[in-house]
Amino acid sequence: MLRVNHIKETCLYVQNLEASKQFYHDKLGFPLIGLVEHRHVFFRVGSTVLLCFIAESTKNDERLPPHFGYGKLHFAFEVPTDQYKVWKNKITSLKIPIEQEVTWQPNRKSFYFRDPDNHCVEIVMPGIWE
Repeated sequence: MLRVNHIKETCLYVQNLEASKQFYHDKLGFPLIGLVEHRHVFFRVGSTVLLCFIAESTKNDERLPPHFGYGKLHFAFEVPTDQYKVWKNKITSLKIPIEQEVTWQPNRKSFYFRDPDNHCVEIVMPGIWE
């Protein structure tokens, strides 16, 4: 049987690389691992990578398979249970509105907020999908 360990990278299509850099690196603190002006900015997120591309720059790519997308996407960052409130306080202190907080079974929580491109970002406790 073939196995997959986890999703290695998540890709977002953004309008402004500097706004994405300021949000994910400067505010949320994710290490910057790559930046090519007018094309992409990449961040290390735990053992995975968050890729932020300008859609029009990758739409006709000849070096790699072309890819692009538009619209508001959703993705989640899992944080240790003891860091959940720390993350919630950080987001609140940055004056980033929390749209909703949900309690899942068994007693796991998550909350949602938006990035500069209006993507829906979620912070989740471990165990939500177990």
